[in-house]
Amino acid sequence: QVQLVESGGGLVQAGGSLRLSCAASGNIGTINGMEWYRQAPGKQRELVARITSVGLEYYTNVAKGRFTIFGDNDKKTVLLQMNSLKPEDTAIYYCNKDAIWGQGTQVTVSS
Repeated sequence: QVQLVESGGGLVQAGGSLRLSCAASGNIGTINGMEWYRQAPGKQRELVARITSVGLEYYTNVAKGRFTIFGDNDKKTVLLQMNSLKPEDTAIYYCNKDAIWGQGTQVTVSS
């Protein structure tokens, strides 16, 4: 059974950085296809970044130029480095692969 566990969230001032981690257990194959989503209060869950099926990085507009997704197949871990954080980045961040979701990690950015 595949499980995903996120960590690394917290409270940070605007302009600061955080690194989120998603650790997978069970048979996930490769980290290709793993994604980071986020959900702010009162808003729909939205895609932030993914490692594509061929191992490339993909970013949505909310992440371009500020966030970096990378991972380690041996450790079954995908990281999201977030720089230049803004208050509008405040959300619960979730890891996903093949419709399996982690429990999320809260990121709060103060102004």
